[in-house]
Amino acid sequence: MLHLPGLDRREPMRLVADPALGQEPTPDTDGWWHVSVAEAGHGTDYAFALDGGDLRPDPRSPWQPEGVHGPSRVFDASLHPWSDGSWSGVDARGAVFYELHIGTFTPEGTLDAAIARLGHLVELGVQMVELLPVAEFSGVRGWGYDGVDLYAVHHSYGGPEALQRFVDAAHAAGLGVCLDAVYNHLGPDGNYLREFGPYFTDAHTTPWGEAVNLDDDGSTGVRSWILDNATRWFRDFHIDCLRLDAVHALVDSSPRHILAELSDAVDDLSASLGRPLGLIAESDLNDPFMVEGTAEGGRGMTGQWDDDVHHALHAFFTGETQGYYVDFGTASVLARVLKEGFRHAGDYSTFRGKHWGKPISADRHRGHQFVVATQNHDQVGNRATGDRPSSTVSSGRLAGSAALMLTSVYTPMLFMGEEWGALTPWQFFTAFESPELADAVRKGRRAEFGSHGWAPEEVPDPQAVSTRDASVLDWSEIDRVDGELDHAALLRWYRDLIALRRSSPDLLDDSFDAVSVTHGETWVAMRHGSFTTVVNIGPSAVTVDVPAGSVARLTWGSFEVADQLLLQPDSVVVLQA
Repeated sequence: MLHLPGLDRREPMRLVADPALGQEPTPDTDGWWHVSVAEAGHGTDYAFALDGGDLRPDPRSPWQPEGVHGPSRVFDASLHPWSDGSWSGVDARGAVFYELHIGTFTPEGTLDAAIARLGHLVELGVQMVELLPVAEFSGVRGWGYDGVDLYAVHHSYGGPEALQRFVDAAHAAGLGVCLDAVYNHLGPDGNYLREFGPYFTDAHTTPWGEAVNLDDDGSTGVRSWILDNATRWFRDFHIDCLRLDAVHALVDSSPRHILAELSDAVDDLSASLGRPLGLIAESDLNDPFMVEGTAEGGRGMTGQWDDDVHHALHAFFTGETQGYYVDFGTASVLARVLKEGFRHAGDYSTFRGKHWGKPISADRHRGHQFVVATQNHDQVGNRATGDRPSSTVSSGRLAGSAALMLTSVYTPMLFMGEEWGALTPWQFFTAFESPELADAVRKGRRAEFGSHGWAPEEVPDPQAVSTRDASVLDWSEIDRVDGELDHAALLRWYRDLIALRRSSPDLLDDSFDAVSVTHGETWVAMRHGSFTTVVNIGPSAVTVDVPAGSVARLTWGSFEVADQLLLQPDSVVVLQA
């Protein structure tokens, strides 16, 4: 069955499959074409020839074993012998997320190899594993944000059967799985959708290519293509949550926005399946309407990324204030976002050159609706050399940043390797099959960072195999000490913080009214219920007022506590009164 929204075929269309060559589907009035091939079961390769043209993969192809230019393969999702019948799901709100990229999480770069590392995540204490996009993209390596066959699981990761095995194993280990889904654009190589119908529109643009048609002629079928894709991950692969990439680029002037329609569809599916299903939006808008209910005119998302918290933490602990960090870096800004969520909540954004955002309301919104991080794939990988904070700041500052995130009112997310202070970079890498496209990406990357003072040879070649290989986690680091960075000690710190968070009702209270923050020039003290987390990054000890009767629950560095707290440089303490 093939959907060709809004196009009249000039010639008969042919389905080409192993047992049946030259089959001609018949059209319905709603844009669907049908053909029945009884022998074409699981594992059958097929493709479509439109108007006598070249063979093309199915726009809803579930399996592309030969890559984006090869034939599609039939996949029967019901064949997997699921063992997660007792899995009751996990609420994304307040869960500790762990973002990982299948291709660099292990040297093998496969879903099956990642299963072998699930025990590490269980011991760490995280609750939701967030996979960067797995949809089929051009080549054998890449970040995944240039996917073109959105229903297929990348062949180099192991294909759709491997994703089912991974989710089943994660559930058996007590871990939920969140999948990164990209609906705002498609990659440039292997993108044949325009031949099938009006999947794209010239009415809008995106920074990455043609805009997906959500509101122009023929958009009804395109919207169904997105909605069916999202619900399929939940239903056929038992995914627990979707992270929706850059939703601000989903330009939709329809009476009902695609996100609101998706939210309602997922709510209905959740009720049918009997387990919570989440939608987390990456949004640059700084507008809490993203997490407000659809009945109230909101988008109905379970949560949204809050990059302002990342920027405030990063700029404070690293001292970087260039680019979009220009309005961050001070203790006062960090104190504000730890309490209020957004730095830009209707005030002026220097980087954007305009007033930006809207405020979060303590009466209407909850902290767990906002996902925060000290590192993520964007903030590491979009640096010129993909360097992590662990390569430039002290272990005390790494510990302090982690403590503020994990004892905050928000939903925290770690980036793979962060928990032990991984020194491996995470760089931008591709494997485009088109030489012209590969060269354009290489030149574009170097030109982008050349304008910021980087020499061309300093910017890794995205197409080089060595760039991907350099980005693979080095698991042996956990047992090493590099300079003053004791990786095992930092890993214990993260484990202890997560355990404290998960076992403490006060730390799970996501009311903004439960949080207050004081600060000096080089220190911040965040009170969350009965807990107070104090961090000092200055060159000298500081004296901080803390609640009477406070006792230390977790410490990094040196401190003394009596009527006041005396905290030494590069130190952090989590107190409880």
